[in-house]
Amino acid sequence: MRSLVTALTLAFALSAPAMAAGPNGGQVVMAEDHPVELVVTDTGLTFFVSEEAGQPIATTGLSGKAYIQVGAKTETVALKGAAPNRFVGDLKAPLPPGAKIVLSAKIHGHGLQARFER
Repeated sequence: MRSLVTALTLAFALSAPAMAAGPNGGQVVMAEDHPVELVVTDTGLTFFVSEEAGQPIATTGLSGKAYIQVGAKTETVALKGAAPNRFVGDLKAPLPPGAKIVLSAKIHGHGLQARFER
């Protein structure tokens, strides 16, 4: 029984997105083989999107959405592409610890989703 619990715990931990510190001071996760960095301020969200090799992906003219879940409430934030490789959106209020954020965007013909937790 103990080994089953250990195996399930390990499987759950490995399935969670790995978050590391990015070059802009935010959390980085891999999404569809693309590094995506999230930087949160009191007034906004900025997502930095790169190619597999780390080169910036042009996002000017693109759009996306960020879904933010805090407790039982979910908010949708419209994102717009900004040079050179950013999606930016405004927050109505600062995000509390524990908020879950999902980026959903279409980049050059394919969908991209990245999940973060504050």
